[in-house]
Amino acid sequence: MSISLSKGQRIDLTKTNPGLTKAVIGLGWDINQYDSGASFDLDASAFLTDANGNVQNDAEFVFYNNLQDPSGAVAHTGDNRTGEGEGDDEQLTIDFSKVPSSVEKVAITVTIHDADARSQNFGQVHNAFVRVANEEDGQELIRYDLGEDFSIETAVVVCELYRHNGEWKFSAVGSGFSGGLAALCRNYGLEV
Repeated sequence: MSISLSKGQRIDLTKTNPGLTKAVIGLGWDINQYDSGASFDLDASAFLTDANGNVQNDAEFVFYNNLQDPSGAVAHTGDNRTGEGEGDDEQLTIDFSKVPSSVEKVAITVTIHDADARSQNFGQVHNAFVRVANEEDGQELIRYDLGEDFSIETAVVVCELYRHNGEWKFSAVGSGFSGGLAALCRNYGLEV
C-alpha cells in the first residue's frame, strides 16, 4: 500500500521495505489551461551530493544530457518534452546497492526548460507529484502530491533520498527556486 506524504514529512524507505534495492522515481504534472500559449517542457534531474550537499563532479548530475551517473546507480529514462498523457511524465531509477559511499543524498528536482524566454513558471503547473515504486514489481511505495504552493518559481526541489544509519530515507521537500536549472546547479556546488 502506498503512503501519501505532505511537504516536510520524512519516512524510512529501505528499512520499511526490506529487500528494496531498485526503485523507480516517477514525476508527473499538468499544465493549467491559462498558460502562455508556448509549449511547456519540464525536466526531471537528480543531484548526487556528499554530506555537505555538494555534487563532486558534473557526472554526478543526472539529467536529459547525462542520463546516468558513472556508478550506474541513478539513471534518467529519457526526456519527455510535452508532459501529455496520464501517469509519470519522466522517471529516474535508483539502485541503492550501487550508490557510491561518497554520496549521502540524491536530490530530485524539476525545472521548466527556457522558462524565462517563454514567461513560464510553476504557478502555471498543477497536479505535480512524485512517487516511488519498487522497480521489481511496480508496487508504489510512496506518493507526494506537491499541491499548489508555487507561483513565480522556475525550479522545484521535489524530494530527497538520503542515507541515515545505513538505510535510505525519503524526504518530501517541495521547495521552489527562481533561476531555473542554473540556480539549482549553483545551489549544489556546480559551476554553470
